[in-house]
Amino acid sequence: MIKIGYRTAKTALGIAVSILIAEWIGLHNAASAGIIAILCIQNTKQQSLKASWTRLVAGMLALLYSGVFFELLSYHAVVIGLILIVFIPTTVALKVQEGIVSSTVLILHMYAAKEISAAIVLNEMVLIMIGVGVALVLNSYMPSVENDLVKMQQQTEQLFERVFKEIISYLRTNEHNWDGKELTETADLLKRAKSLAYKDVQNHFTRHDSLFYQYFTMREKQFEIIERLISVVISISHRPEQAEMIASFMEEIKENIHPGNTAKLHLSHLNDLKQEFEEMPLPKTREEFEARAALLQFIREMERYLRIKARFRGMKKRAAQKRRSPVT
Repeated sequence: MIKIGYRTAKTALGIAVSILIAEWIGLHNAASAGIIAILCIQNTKQQSLKASWTRLVAGMLALLYSGVFFELLSYHAVVIGLILIVFIPTTVALKVQEGIVSSTVLILHMYAAKEISAAIVLNEMVLIMIGVGVALVLNSYMPSVENDLVKMQQQTEQLFERVFKEIISYLRTNEHNWDGKELTETADLLKRAKSLAYKDVQNHFTRHDSLFYQYFTMREKQFEIIERLISVVISISHRPEQAEMIASFMEEIKENIHPGNTAKLHLSHLNDLKQEFEEMPLPKTREEFEARAALLQFIREMERYLRIKARFRGMKKRAAQKRRSPVT
């Protein structure tokens, strides 16, 4: 079954409405209004506003250059090339080069008319305004992606829990039967979530960032540390008593993964754990020494993990989310 997307529907509607308005007013080349509209309808509000601005500025420049070149030289195909030689570098310099294609259509309209008059210029200007205006109106509404972001947030936390569960199991048993599929799933999910969160930012004019984008960026950095933690854990062949202490600490972390922020409490606990390790007897064998060294590296990585979260300002609880106690 063919699925019609939201942008596809807007594009189809934008073309039809633009042409109908242009025909209703009685403009020549009414179909050009639909072309401008389709070029200005983008995935986000900010992209649509930028596209509309570039088409508007480039279109006005095209009309200006057409009037000057055609009237001073002649209405000849070679003159069209001369206009573009000057017009294209100008649009690049003004950073409105996205409007080159639509503006070239306007230049061809002027060439076909074989004259420059107020009525013809006004006709082309109104075509631009109709196409741009319809696109902006249609793009003024964008469906909310907040529910999708909340769902991705929950999925990320669940995946983190599952990964931590495997780390805890290895610390306690030294047995490794995990296929690691959660790592691939988490990496893919974070990539998609950041992309969607950025799209949400682009649909607002009054902010340059969002808590969701910050949240998934924070989780992405934490995930890099989790991958290093796994490398450290699987290098441990001997299980000293400190491994159980760290496993208990990780159990606490696993049970408190959500988007709030009280990571400083866990940092304090981790610091107490480090001091306790320092007061314990020194290792007696080489295996125990290597295991203790690996566990110390594990603690350092967990400290980095928690400090990343401590810098995140946290997110308010939402009715759609299950909430638990202090956060990691």
